[in-house]
Amino acid sequence: MSSHFPSRRSVVHSTKGIVSSTQPLATAAGVRVLEKGGNAAMAAIATAAALAVLEPHMTGPGGDMFSLYYEASSKKVHGINGSGRAPADITLERVKKDLNIGPDSPRRGVPAPSIHSVTVPGAVAGWVDVYEKWGNGKLSLEEVLQPAIDLAENGFPVSEISADLWKNGVPLLTKQEAWSLLTEEKTAPNSGEVFFNKGLAKTLKAIGEHGKDGFYKGFVADAIIDAVKKHNGVLNYKDLDSHTSTFIENGSLSVVANLPTSKDKKERRNLRVHEIPPNGQGFVALQTLGLIKAFEKQGLINPIETYDHNSVEYLHILIEALKIAFRHADDYISDLSNHPDIDLDHLLSEEYLAEEAKAFNPKKSSPNNLEHRGGVVNPILESDTVYFTASDSEGNACSFINSIYGLFGSGIIPDDLGFVLQNRGANFNLLPGSRNVIEGGKRPYHTIIPAMVTDDDSNELYASYGVMGGFMQPQGHVQVLYNLTLFGLDPQQALDAPRFCLTADPDERHGAKRHGTPDGPASNPSTIVGIEEEVLPEVIEGLRALGHKVRVYGQTEKDLFGRGQVIRQSVSNGVRVYSAGSDPRGDGAAVPQI
Repeated sequence: MSSHFPSRRSVVHSTKGIVSSTQPLATAAGVRVLEKGGNAAMAAIATAAALAVLEPHMTGPGGDMFSLYYEASSKKVHGINGSGRAPADITLERVKKDLNIGPDSPRRGVPAPSIHSVTVPGAVAGWVDVYEKWGNGKLSLEEVLQPAIDLAENGFPVSEISADLWKNGVPLLTKQEAWSLLTEEKTAPNSGEVFFNKGLAKTLKAIGEHGKDGFYKGFVADAIIDAVKKHNGVLNYKDLDSHTSTFIENGSLSVVANLPTSKDKKERRNLRVHEIPPNGQGFVALQTLGLIKAFEKQGLINPIETYDHNSVEYLHILIEALKIAFRHADDYISDLSNHPDIDLDHLLSEEYLAEEAKAFNPKKSSPNNLEHRGGVVNPILESDTVYFTASDSEGNACSFINSIYGLFGSGIIPDDLGFVLQNRGANFNLLPGSRNVIEGGKRPYHTIIPAMVTDDDSNELYASYGVMGGFMQPQGHVQVLYNLTLFGLDPQQALDAPRFCLTADPDERHGAKRHGTPDGPASNPSTIVGIEEEVLPEVIEGLRALGHKVRVYGQTEKDLFGRGQVIRQSVSNGVRVYSAGSDPRGDGAAVPQI
C-alpha cells in the first residue's frame, strides 16, 4: 500500500518568508507586510485582519485568537491565549431563567444562538499584544492593517467555498437583521461577486489608530454594548475594559516524540510538539502522542512507523488513542485559573499514560468509559474558524488561529460595524459543579488551537502548522504531523492526504438527568469515525470489522475534516528553506516572499 497520496497541488518553497492561509488575498496581505519589512508576527496580524474581511462567517474582531511564535534569536516558542471570558454578571441561574431551562430539561449547554453565548471578544487585544510583544517595530499597526482596510473599503471578490458557506448563514443573519453582511437584495454574495464592508474598514481604522482602545473603548465599545443590551444580555463596559490576553510562561505545553524525518525512516529526530495549555484542547494532541508511545512500550503495538499509511491497523491505533485523550479532555479541559488542582504535567507523564494505555485493545474498538463526564457540549461540526501561518527571512514563525465559533457566530452585528459577535459561550455547559459550567469572568472550553514543532536537541524550528475545525483540530494535528514524519510526505501532500474525524454518536445519548446532549467525540457510549471517501474500501470494512462505527464522507462533505496550513523548515546547502502547503479543502494558497 502506497503511503503517498497523489497531491493536486505542488509544495511551495522559499528561502525568505512564506505565508499560508485559506484565502489567497489574505495570504497576499501577509506577504505584503513581509516585503515592507515586517516580521512573521506582523504578517500573521495582517493575514488575520484580511481574513476578517474575506471570511466574516468564520472570523473577525468579534471573536477570539490563540498564537504560538517561534523566536529565532532565542530559539524559544512563546504563546498567547487571546480568548475572551463570560460577562462578570452572568450566572447559571440567570441563563436557565432567561432561557426557560427547567431542572428536568435535557439541554446541557448554552444554546448557540442565545445572547448568553456571547463572550468578550479577545481577538483584537490578542492582535495588538502580538504586534507589541513579537513585532519588530518596522511598521505601525495601522500599516499592518492597511491591506485589510483596503479590501474592506474598496471591495473584494468572494471566493468559491466562502460563497457557499455565506449562503448557509443567511437565515441567521436575516433573523438578527444583520443586513450589512448581506447584499442589497439581502442575499449572500456569489462566487466572484465584489462585496464591500465599509463598517469593518471603519472598525479596523480605529484599531490601527488607537490600538486596543479603538475597540474596547469609544464608538466600537458603545456599539457592542448597545447590541448586547438590545438582546437583553449582561455584557458591559467593565467586561470589555478589563479584558486581557494571557501570555504563556515557557511558551507552551509540549511533549517530545522521537520520530523518523526522512523517507527511508533512517533519520530520526526528537521533535517537541508545542500546544497552548487549556482552556484550549491542544492537550488532546499531546496526550494522544504520549499514549501511542505508551502502546509501543507495553508491546501492544509495533513501532508506529512500521504501519502503512491509513491502513486498518494504523487508523485503529490513532482512533483508540484519541478516544482515550478526548475522554480526559471532557474531564479536565477548562479555564485552569478556576481549577488550579489540575496537574497537566501529571496527565502527560509516562506513568499516568502507561496506566491509561491499558484501555487499548489492538483487536477491537473499546467502549467509552463514562464514569466521569461533564466537560464541554458538542461544538458545531462545521469549520467556522481560520488557521494560518507565516515565517520570515530571520527564521521567525507564527502559528495563528482566529474564530467566532459558529457560522457567523451569534449573528449580532454591533451598529453595522461589519463584524459579528462570537457565540463561544455555547461551549459552556449547564451542569452545576462541573469544571466547564458557565460562570462570570470564566473562559469556556476552547476548540481552536495552533501548533508548532521544534527539534528538541537543537531547538531549531521544524514546522509551524494547524488544522482548524471544531474537534477535528487535535485529530488533524496528530494526523498531519505523522504524515510529515512517519511517511515522509511534503507539507502539501500531508494536507492532501485523506483524514478521519471522530464525533459523538448521536444515536447513543445519555439520559436527561445525567448529560443531555452529546459532548465530545468520546463522551457518548460510542463514537462515529467519519472518514473521507479516498480511503480504500477494504480499510473502511476492516475498521468496521474491529467494531468501529464508520461513516464515509464524499467530496461535498469536507467541512468536517477542517482546513490546514503547514510551513516546514529545512536546510539545503547551508541555506534555510521553508516548504509550505495549503489545504485543498479550502480556497487558500501558500505564497512565498520573493
